Amino acid sequence: MSSRRAWARPAGLVAVWIVVAAVAVTVGVVAVTRVGATLSDRGPLGNEAARNDLREGRASPDPAAPMVERTFTEEFGEIDVACQGAFAIGLDVRPDEVQGWRTISFETRPDDDIDAVFAKGDRSIEIEVFCNLGEPTVSEVERSTLAE
Repeated sequence: MSSRRAWARPAGLVAVWIVVAAVAVTVGVVAVTRVGATLSDRGPLGNEAARNDLREGRASPDPAAPMVERTFTEEFGEIDVACQGAFAIGLDVRPDEVQGWRTISFETRPDDDIDAVFAKGDRSIEIEVFCNLGEPTVSEVERSTLAE
């Protein structure tokens, strides 16, 4: 009978350890997922209402909000973006055609961010602009080279 008791205690401790570890991993995954989802939006972190409208396709900036415009210049040319509160609006793109750049895609509708893609030969550049406290801000510039 004593050999049974000798095994029961360590087995019980192992079972408790497994349950505690599983709960800790679950809590960690949920926390990282929530924080990551918030940060990946890159827009105004405190404005849930605006972000929900944007996700549901009802993006409509407040006409009373001031519009702040900014031009970003890179080797591909220029992109003009405006912010009206939390909403980014693509205004214009001017690829550097003399150097061989062309516009592949450009978002103009109000959104939480504006993306534009430029290409030249086997190279492409994607630029993403969002509104940071109402100011157009580049969040990412991705340069790629296509395989032969």
